[in-house]
Amino acid sequence: MDQHPTTPGQGLTRPPQLRPGDHIAVVATSGPIEPERLTAGCAILRSWGLRVTVAPHVLDTHPTLGYLAGTDADRAADLQSAWLDPTVDAVICARGGYGVHRMVDLLDWTAMRTARPKPFIGFSDVSSLHEAFARHLGLATLYGPLATGASFVSDGPTAEHLRRTLFDPAATTVLTSPTAEPLVPGRARGVTAGGCVHVLAAERGTPAARPSYAGSILVLEDVNEHPYQLDRLLTQFLRSGALDGVAGIALGSWEGCGRPERVREVMLDRLGGLGVPVLWELGFGHCPSTLTVPLGVPALLDANAGTLTLDLPALAERPL
Repeated sequence: MDQHPTTPGQGLTRPPQLRPGDHIAVVATSGPIEPERLTAGCAILRSWGLRVTVAPHVLDTHPTLGYLAGTDADRAADLQSAWLDPTVDAVICARGGYGVHRMVDLLDWTAMRTARPKPFIGFSDVSSLHEAFARHLGLATLYGPLATGASFVSDGPTAEHLRRTLFDPAATTVLTSPTAEPLVPGRARGVTAGGCVHVLAAERGTPAARPSYAGSILVLEDVNEHPYQLDRLLTQFLRSGALDGVAGIALGSWEGCGRPERVREVMLDRLGGLGVPVLWELGFGHCPSTLTVPLGVPALLDANAGTLTLDLPALAERPL
């Protein structure tokens, strides 16, 4: 079957691609950072010819809540400062973990709207910020590895796919993996959106949440959620209307979520009735080797072929 979005979208504003010599800022929006991993991640970014600035509060720890990297106000200030800095060409989050929900509403989105577009990179709990960048700034973003993430510092293909997406985005318009296969066959066109299931479910009912993912190719993944918990989260999506009019769904990794066949059963039970193509295990998210998936870009999902093909490169071509 061929599915088409209710209102065909042209996608969001794509920031420009990077060049050697550009300046990237590392910010901590969630949990505390391991200094050794920060050093390793920054070394990789510098090896690409980028100038790297680590935001002032990246190595902070919240004075009473040790699962947070510094205070909410300081984490928000670091991100806002980096975004408004005219010398910064891209922003990458240091790590995920809980914390973004606490600081996202402290950002001055009116001020941030005045800054020039730039790539914004991260995944996991950073999903809340991807949604906010789309809603408040109309900006396409990159659901990609974190600067101190295990996959980024330890897996060459993960880092290389992000590097090519940033510097040569025309070379990364077809996303696939050896594990990609149809859960529900078919093809669909829409604008990519989504992220980590439990984070997006927690957004439902907040001012930042979009009414639904109508017309979207929804990309979903998660980590350490039992099958019954995934069932609960997807049922929340269904009951809230989030999946009304969705064009297609691309599923990523489910590390620590139990036996893959049980996760597949849950996905088929909860998503199969939507009547749209569903692609199983595209190879992004919380897995040892991960793809960078652009959000806010028009794309074709071909569940039969196991591919997500962008109509446009993730980032805009930059004039010489």
